[in-house]
Amino acid sequence: MTVQPFLHTTPDDALTDTVEELVVIPFKGDVSRQFRLLLPTSIDTLLDHPATYAAFDQDEYMPYWAQLWPSALMLGQEIAQHSWPGNMQVLEVGCGLGLSGLVALALGMDVVFSDYDVAALEFAALNARRNGFDRFLTLPLDWRCPPDGLQVSLILAADVIYEMRNIRPLIDLMTVVLSPGGECWLADPDRPHREDFQAELVSQGFEFEAMVRSVVRLDQPTVRGTVYRIWRGMQCSH
Repeated sequence: MTVQPFLHTTPDDALTDTVEELVVIPFKGDVSRQFRLLLPTSIDTLLDHPATYAAFDQDEYMPYWAQLWPSALMLGQEIAQHSWPGNMQVLEVGCGLGLSGLVALALGMDVVFSDYDVAALEFAALNARRNGFDRFLTLPLDWRCPPDGLQVSLILAADVIYEMRNIRPLIDLMTVVLSPGGECWLADPDRPHREDFQAELVSQGFEFEAMVRSVVRLDQPTVRGTVYRIWRGMQCSH
């Protein structure tokens, strides 16, 4: 049975209150860069909106995109510490506020921000422009329905395997969208489905390296997790 894509747009009246958060990412060579992120002041306002209730009834939608999650920091910090080939085509899946894509832009990559909430894409694009970037694309995307014709050398994803139902569609997306020799870098705070995810990767012909990482934030608990570097079949590392 063909799955119909689910796309949502959080209404403007739920997004009237915003706040700016400054995020410092250390890059390779002991250089740090500060990113200015605009985000909704409170996710509770979005949770209580009638449109969210309706979208949840339709597809169990939740406005997770509106928070800056530790895994996004973890992934941004990880890719900033590596050397990458020039002119890489990147797809950020479930981009939310777009932090990982911003780091990729700062590294000189060509980025497509994707999310199934159009409002998230608007915030990601706004954040990209606030940080001096204008060469990027946005793509409304339900990852259960891989887009035709899109091929990238790198997929970025943070905290997207929080539900079992997400795992196989994400791996199918990797299969369809990654170009030969491409990789997916995925950060996860070691949620309960990690072993299922790893087993499904192997069963679908992928190999992976699991890098244990942590995020330390001022006045907040340290979050430990894993950054996965995933590739198809036999492939040499960077």
